[in-house]
Amino acid sequence: MLWPFNHFRKPRIPPHGTIESIYGMIVTQAREPLFYRDLGVPDTVNGRFDLLLMHLWLVLQRFKSAEAGSDLSQALFDHFCTDMDDNLREMGVGDLTVPKRMQAFGEAFYGRTAAYDLALTDSDEALAQAFCKNILNGENIEKARALAAYARRALAELARVDLAVLRSGAWRFPVPLTAGAS
Repeated sequence: MLWPFNHFRKPRIPPHGTIESIYGMIVTQAREPLFYRDLGVPDTVNGRFDLLLMHLWLVLQRFKSAEAGSDLSQALFDHFCTDMDDNLREMGVGDLTVPKRMQAFGEAFYGRTAAYDLALTDSDEALAQAFCKNILNGENIEKARALAAYARRALAELARVDLAVLRSGAWRFPVPLTAGAS
């Protein structure tokens, strides 16, 4: 009759379908053609990866203020890692190379999120500079400013999402053009 006590020791991990839904929305938004066509994000593997990381960072920012946010954040990050691992294997990357590539993905994730976190506490221009460097390959600060405006709008909209809706994965990112993108 110990099972009720074990419940309190285990972290509250959200249902796998919820994390899949949230991650699916991140991937879908990162594939939005407007980012590539109008905002100058390179339509390359690296450009798509950087945009995926930016959207993952936006959601993780919101989870920081949510009840059980660390559980959601960890589950979402774990799903991201699993997806990256699966993609590498589908592309035919060998078993010996996958860990090295995963380490590179982890370093990219932590480096970019640290830069974005720091820029977020500074100014809109700092965030634009961080996006320019990491997403736009150091080119076109005007497009980076539009990306920063979009990110600020997305963060504001995510902040307004009710916790239950957030946990259910039933919300949407804003459309880039309505966030000040041209």
